[in-house]
Amino acid sequence: MPAAEVSRSRFPSWLRVSLPTGENYERIKQISSARNLHTVCEEARCPNIAECWGAGTATFMVLGELCTRGCRFCSVNSALKPPPPDPLEPEKLAQTIQEMKLDYIVLTTVCRDDLPDQGASHIASCITALRQSCPKTKIEVLMQDFRGDVGLISRVLEAGPDVAAHNLETVRRLTPAVRDSKAGYDQSLNVLSSFRKILPETPAKSSLLLGIGETEEETLEALRDLRSAGVSIVTLGQYLRPDSSGRNVPVREFLSPERFNFYADRAREMGFADIASGPLVRSSYHAGELFLKGSLSHAS
Repeated sequence: MPAAEVSRSRFPSWLRVSLPTGENYERIKQISSARNLHTVCEEARCPNIAECWGAGTATFMVLGELCTRGCRFCSVNSALKPPPPDPLEPEKLAQTIQEMKLDYIVLTTVCRDDLPDQGASHIASCITALRQSCPKTKIEVLMQDFRGDVGLISRVLEAGPDVAAHNLETVRRLTPAVRDSKAGYDQSLNVLSSFRKILPETPAKSSLLLGIGETEEETLEALRDLRSAGVSIVTLGQYLRPDSSGRNVPVREFLSPERFNFYADRAREMGFADIASGPLVRSSYHAGELFLKGSLSHAS
């Protein structure tokens, strides 16, 4: 395991991308800004933003832009008590998606430990509004852990998303150093296991960021744990430090495309329905395609 941080100036060629451009990119940016909606594509500085938006997929973040947690891999800003959620957000979101004519959206959230139900009812309202206004749009919900409260998880899932997702993020050993203290490796696995009990026919999805200092065996162990929890779709990507302020953990290693292919092959052997694995992959990368492939594999 590399012992020191890898310098940004030593980014390998496979991590260099062009600035986002294109008609669809500009259109989605303008529409979301006009309604004061937040996309994770922008908040998390995703390198694939133009590619995904151009393919008719976008990831929206509800419940505001401030998170009550301070995970040390994340670029989203934190606050102990953020402003209340916008009660009109479900309606605004539905209108926006209808106008954008998106085929597939990922709906994710900040954590809202300050709210009595941690925002579960608000998320469910967003899904319901989308179902009513955009019946042809597929919805993936990438949810927080709700501190393991199955009742709150059920409240979200009963709104009927097409894919239920929650990210494990990293291996067991590194979880305390990388994720907020309110999170937990086993807590996340229990959340994912609950998906199968609540909506057994809905694909479960999760993600790992690599290059934080994990070993090969630890990564394979995390994949086995995810599969045992009922996860059928998994994404693996390179961790890129959002900034150098000291809040975020450093990059310890840049994994080559060949290493990501290795993990994809091992994941297939474990029985995952579909895998996206590569240096620039993020949890919502080609989400619509992964859903379609996973559904076809599940049906067969």
